[in-house]
Amino acid sequence: MRRRSIEHAFRLLLGAAVLACPAVALAADAEAGKAAFKRCQVCHRLEAGGAASIGPNLHGVFGRKAGSVEGFAYSEAMKNSGVVWDDETLAKYLSDPKGFVPGNKMAFPGIKNEAELTNLLAYLKQASQ
Repeated sequence: MRRRSIEHAFRLLLGAAVLACPAVALAADAEAGKAAFKRCQVCHRLEAGGAASIGPNLHGVFGRKAGSVEGFAYSEAMKNSGVVWDDETLAKYLSDPKGFVPGNKMAFPGIKNEAELTNLLAYLKQASQ
């Protein structure tokens, strides 16, 4: 009986952790994220020292303050957002760009599929270093 209680408690804790961190619940697939990035590369580049295109270069995006790449004309909303890009902020932004930073210039509807978003973030983390 005690073993069942422990197993039940463990399942509840695991379920709570999955709900609290949904990106952890999905195994990230950087190769699938590379395919998802094809939609992004219309506007963004990843190579170090690469020029901005329609959107800013994403090399070194993790840990960078939003609106801070030299030579790119950001919206005032992005420059003044106070956002620092990490897994959480990028996930929120990429799922709903206009909702996360109202007034930004990115003309992208967002990624609603959580697995695709998780995979894209895994790829970005690798490819933007």
